Amino acid sequence: MGKDLRIKSKVFDDAKRAPNRAMLRAVGVTDEDFKKPMIGIASTWSEVTPCNIHLDDLAIKAKEGAREAGGVPMIFNTITVSDGISMGTSGMRYSLPSRDVIADSIETVVGAENLDAYVAIGGCDKNIPGCLISIARSDVPAVFVYGGTIAPGYRKGEKLDIVSVFEGVGKHNNGDIDDEELRGIECNACPGAGSCGGMYTANTMATAVEALGMSLPGSSSNPAESPEKWEDCQKAGEAAYHLLEKGIYPKDILTKKAFENAITAVMALGGSTNAVLHLLAIANAAEVDLTVDDFNRIQAKVPHLADLKPSGKYVMEDLHKIGGVPAVMRLLLDNGFLHEDCLTVTGKTIAENYADAPVLSDDQDIIHPLSDPYRADGPLIVLKGNLSPSGAVAKVSGVKVKRHTGPARVFNNEEEATNAVMNNEINEGDVLVIRYVGPKGGPGMPEMLSISAILVGKGLGQSVALLTDGRFSGGTHGLVVGHIAPEAQSGGPIAFLKEGDMVTIDSEQKEISMDVAEEEIAKRRANWQAPELYKRGVLGKYAHNVSCSSLGAVTDFINRNDQ
Repeated sequence: MGKDLRIKSKVFDDAKRAPNRAMLRAVGVTDEDFKKPMIGIASTWSEVTPCNIHLDDLAIKAKEGAREAGGVPMIFNTITVSDGISMGTSGMRYSLPSRDVIADSIETVVGAENLDAYVAIGGCDKNIPGCLISIARSDVPAVFVYGGTIAPGYRKGEKLDIVSVFEGVGKHNNGDIDDEELRGIECNACPGAGSCGGMYTANTMATAVEALGMSLPGSSSNPAESPEKWEDCQKAGEAAYHLLEKGIYPKDILTKKAFENAITAVMALGGSTNAVLHLLAIANAAEVDLTVDDFNRIQAKVPHLADLKPSGKYVMEDLHKIGGVPAVMRLLLDNGFLHEDCLTVTGKTIAENYADAPVLSDDQDIIHPLSDPYRADGPLIVLKGNLSPSGAVAKVSGVKVKRHTGPARVFNNEEEATNAVMNNEINEGDVLVIRYVGPKGGPGMPEMLSISAILVGKGLGQSVALLTDGRFSGGTHGLVVGHIAPEAQSGGPIAFLKEGDMVTIDSEQKEISMDVAEEEIAKRRANWQAPELYKRGVLGKYAHNVSCSSLGAVTDFINRNDQ
């Protein structure tokens, strides 16, 4: 190999390891292979979602790249679940916990098999942060490669995606479209493989990972079914081997500056609220001191430039056609918004990676010029106040209302709240509150895309505020605030909110409060008892171990006094 690589798998050279070598021979490892590093290919392939259905072929391309570079590649799999399929059902409680299952399972295989480096391939929302959490914990070189975005669907000349269907349900309930039209939207929204097409959670996190320096340039915006995506995977396999040659490890890349670059890219492109949760979790795994206050600090100085769904009109495939995320990264670098000296998985710096990236043309309107931003500051804000002392998260792109005060309409689960909306019991000016759906209380912090999309479909997206200690999908838009912390289950103030209490959300002051005196809150607290925590299976383990959402809802946070 020409270099004395730090190879963990050399443990098998010892004579007493003959039984271990015998096992490996059975899967095709040769005498010559035992001299080479073993490169894992962690695939989240599955047939349960279009986001991941093509990843088996992509894993094979990554394997080819790792072998051609000089390694011995081995594919292994982990789980995935589909947020879009589980949305609005009890299955959505499993979504966020799956992130930790994915991280734990990849870490387990990499550690148990003494792998020397690996490529992790993810597609759906929780695959990406799950893979990155495992990478951040690893003591071996690693590269992430994104499965890519889905192509938009079309009906009557209009672009569609999965959010079009959720909003179609609200329009149907409102009498604005009939059964045939709703079915037409349903049947045309998702035309093939790939993750949801707008700047929703999967595309947001893929962008964040590229800006972190943990994937190759262009990986986040190359579509799922494109020649560029095949090339991504081949090069990722090669890159994992070369990182081992150069002695570059994840914690060399995952620095505080790198996380600031990721937040900057997410703000500029108008990414999902879930980016806050997931970047905090990845930083925790990398032992980087990142807090919700860092998001507000960066939000104040980074403009929102992208006219992308859900608040805009374009999808990731459109961005790809004008230069993709690399063109955006170059724009941000050229104007001093990024730390240009951050190391990446290419072995080069961010500045070196994008020095020759495409320059955005003046005749496109997907990415606005800095002189005319979509919004002067970032669209993701952290709100604090007596309703959420530890912070709540809102996405204000496309929201015209800067301040909303209204009576609380309080529900302890999503189903009852959805029935109230569908039965026209929620009125303009109301503040719809769904609580006891946080990380512990859900358990699993389910997303509320279904009900938020129904509100938009019924024309209430700007006139009814929706608050929750749960989460929102990256496809959610409107007057919504999630991640309210501490959550109701942990005795956060949202647990003491009563029907009719006046609640104020102020995006300019970054405040969320209830007009209830501290003495009254204390009285309500004294008469409150926490519901019993869920005890069984994955959800039970999660409920008893997960941290506050303001800390990333992680299950391995060191300080257990985190509420």
